[in-house]
Amino acid sequence: MRFSQKTVIITGAASGIGAEAAKLFSSEGAIVYASDIDETGGKALADSSDGSIRFQHCDVCDPASIKELMDRAANETGGIDVVLNNAGAGGAREPIDEIEPADWDRTMDLLLRSVAFGIRYAVPHMKGRPGASVVNISSVAAVGPGYSPTAYAVGKAGVLHLTKMAAADLAKHNIRVNAIQPGFINTNIFTSSLEIPDEAKDMAKGVIAQMSSNAQPVKRGGQPSDIAEAAAYLASDAAGFVNGTSIIVDGGLTLGPRYSWDEEEPDMFEALRQMEEAAQASHGGVQ
Repeated sequence: MRFSQKTVIITGAASGIGAEAAKLFSSEGAIVYASDIDETGGKALADSSDGSIRFQHCDVCDPASIKELMDRAANETGGIDVVLNNAGAGGAREPIDEIEPADWDRTMDLLLRSVAFGIRYAVPHMKGRPGASVVNISSVAAVGPGYSPTAYAVGKAGVLHLTKMAAADLAKHNIRVNAIQPGFINTNIFTSSLEIPDEAKDMAKGVIAQMSSNAQPVKRGGQPSDIAEAAAYLASDAAGFVNGTSIIVDGGLTLGPRYSWDEEEPDMFEALRQMEEAAQASHGGVQ
């Protein structure tokens, strides 16, 4: 019961990582305010609990809506102990030479500004709370190209730097701020923005699940529970000396080129060695 009598805020909680985190925190004693724009999913999550999960409609692209969420939780419970800034989506998919300003702004509002104001409006209710902690969801896309569209990657990279800046700003209040960088996690984020029928989305989810089991050294797809467990650790007293940093939870996806861990993938250096031997053999072994 790591979070007994704690108040926890989770954005984007109607499904995926957020829903799994809400269940985990509530199972360990917390009162969880699960927020989302998906009222059906959010209310179903709350109804499935013993009353320890309370749903609040919140559009994280609207700072006033974020403030309303934080104020409600604090007014009802006396304060806020943990904030998990999780809400997000794939955002604009166009490359930098095609993206429109409005699409860029919407993506940044959802992925980066929402985290900033999630912190901004929670902190007044977190000051003086022992073990107060903020956990932000970034992504392995923040480490470089190849993992997501450009706008998403830039937004998630911003979350990492915001995490460090906020940790420095809030140290005087004894509020820790950390981030998680998920890898290939089986959630709806990959299909929610696709303009295809629902039955086609279900098929796409199956394909993605199969792909994700082979995308990294750990031979299974990442699950929302993997990220929920990392969030619970960072929010707990066990991580009391962890601050201003990020945990990569990706099954080893970012270890290096695929050939570095996949024995069936051609090794570039081995290929070069073989080419060298072949060239030497063709010249009678003369170097």
